[in-house]
Amino acid sequence: MQSVNLNLISLNIWGGYIERPLLEYIEKNKDVDIFCFQEVYHKAPVKMSTDDKYPPLDIYDSIQKRLPEHVSYFQPIKEIEGYGIAVFAKKQITVVESGSINVYYNQNYPGSGPSHSRDLQWLKCEMAGKYFYILNFHGLWNGKGKTDSKDRIIQSQKIKEFINSLEYPIVLCGDFNLRPDTESINILKNGMRDLIKEYDIKSTRTLFYKKPEKFADYIFISKDVSVNAFKVLEEDVSDHTPIFLSFSLLL
Repeated sequence: MQSVNLNLISLNIWGGYIERPLLEYIEKNKDVDIFCFQEVYHKAPVKMSTDDKYPPLDIYDSIQKRLPEHVSYFQPIKEIEGYGIAVFAKKQITVVESGSINVYYNQNYPGSGPSHSRDLQWLKCEMAGKYFYILNFHGLWNGKGKTDSKDRIIQSQKIKEFINSLEYPIVLCGDFNLRPDTESINILKNGMRDLIKEYDIKSTRTLFYKKPEKFADYIFISKDVSVNAFKVLEEDVSDHTPIFLSFSLLL
């Protein structure tokens, strides 16, 4: 039986704060079919936080220039101009539809900082007659660690409801800001494969992250997706590690 074979990297790029090593890394891996990025600036007038980091305010454009064979899809955060998440997909992949669903809305957002609303970005893709979905996500941050909260559980329920509405194979990835032992994660992995757990990953953080909690990033796949390779890569281009997935879709 024939199959479609694809590679994907998911990475929270930390706003592009470590700009040169990040861009060099992306260019070195330009043959990867799909990149799912979180914390992306795109022609932003100002940075989203009051911390002391000074990220490039159009890292999106710099990434585009290093991936000339990819088509890019940017999903902005509602409350912050020029900041969001993004997918870059090889031109050989036909994106039939793309969009987002809101899974958390902060009606009391103060105007800066990471407690903003959250959207799930989705792409319905086709390659060699096979349809599949790529879902890219950056989960709720509440300043109280990565344990369950009412909003996080509702966020996971909304994502799961959306997943249940889809009829083709699914790859869901991103920075979920969650511990692996939470009910929020259990909701998401119900009926899906949790590759962080399955491959016994101990950390998705690099040396730049000084706090004790070492989990944040996940890849979940539907059971009609076959894994060829899965790795958490030791590349210090962010405070998160890149996560690599090689997967197949049976024809």
